[in-house]
Amino acid sequence: MSTFIETVVDFLSNGITRATGWQVFIFTAVVTHITIASVTIFLHRCQAHRALDLHAIPSHFFRFWLWLTTGQVTKEWAAVHRKHHAKCETEEDPHSPVTRGIKKVFWQGAELYRAESKNKETLQKYGHGTPDDWIESNLYTKYSWQGVALMLIIDILLFGAIGVTVWAVQMLWIPITAAGIINGIGHYWGYRNYDCVDASRNILPLGIIIGGEELHNNHHTFGTSAKLSSKWYEFDIGWMYIRMMEIVGLAKVKKVAPAPKFAEIKSSIDMETLQAVITNRYDVMSKYAKSLRRTWSDEIAHLREKSEFEAGFLKSAKKFLQREPTKLEAPQQQHLSEVLAHSKALKTMHDMRVELGLIWERSTVSREQLVHQLQDWCTRAEASGIQALHDFSRRLRSYA
Repeated sequence: MSTFIETVVDFLSNGITRATGWQVFIFTAVVTHITIASVTIFLHRCQAHRALDLHAIPSHFFRFWLWLTTGQVTKEWAAVHRKHHAKCETEEDPHSPVTRGIKKVFWQGAELYRAESKNKETLQKYGHGTPDDWIESNLYTKYSWQGVALMLIIDILLFGAIGVTVWAVQMLWIPITAAGIINGIGHYWGYRNYDCVDASRNILPLGIIIGGEELHNNHHTFGTSAKLSSKWYEFDIGWMYIRMMEIVGLAKVKKVAPAPKFAEIKSSIDMETLQAVITNRYDVMSKYAKSLRRTWSDEIAHLREKSEFEAGFLKSAKKFLQREPTKLEAPQQQHLSEVLAHSKALKTMHDMRVELGLIWERSTVSREQLVHQLQDWCTRAEASGIQALHDFSRRLRSYA
């Protein structure tokens, strides 16, 4: 009897692996990373956005692993995420911190997801094209919770009682990182490469911990891109895994964000230049924002001479100047107008930014008219006497 009790105690203490504390930690780090890789590569980039096709081997592995470690149903996840993009930052967005508050989304993001996943209208409208084979219907969807129960048994067998803690970390990993951090912080705090229509932000330039999903502003700008990094200093580990699978024939990339290309500066705008500018409009506006900052630096000494402008007032005006004009509320527009009234250069830069943005929004105007408008814009920019605007226009003429 005592031998049996000792055996049970030993098993509960060490499991069948008799792993050390560091070995348990490493195991937990590896399996949670595999889970986030499965979410970003399979659920997000492959299923929700169709940015790549996966071979049957990794596809079935990811489906099985997600069933085992999250209980996620592919159709539900893809449908809720597609609705998030379609209704982003509106009352219909399933998990926007703009409409629901950052605390609600960060702490209760998983509950918001579960509630929306039960919406039959959402699944019907946004859940198309996801796996619908025998194993999906008869195992992954029908018995979604049994997978995580099996994972609990495996963890306890491997590590004994500490396996419960390992399992708890696995179960909390996606609710915290995906539902809380990406859906919450990713629309609340961080830096923006592109002034896209929503509030998305890049949390960190190194996308490792949550598989590249840290680069959330890049993703919302180019939603169907399999690659989430866009700047030279950004790293997307999920993209690295995709490229590795593509090399050995296990994946095929369908779409990536357009990379701007340049040729010699053209003396006049033609149809090719217009198309290149429209295709790379996010890069164009990103570079224009840099030109604005350059002009601001040139003008700030002059603005500070105006006694009515305090440092805080000017700091806020600088922030408003770099935002998309249509996103500014009435008080913010008034605030900015007061500063622009004292700087002809900044006023010109601001007005011409609005004009430039209208070029790719005018769906009722012919291509020939748009070419003429862009040519006129460049001519006026280069004759403005503003060096930053002149240099930007010259760059605009070189898009190819």
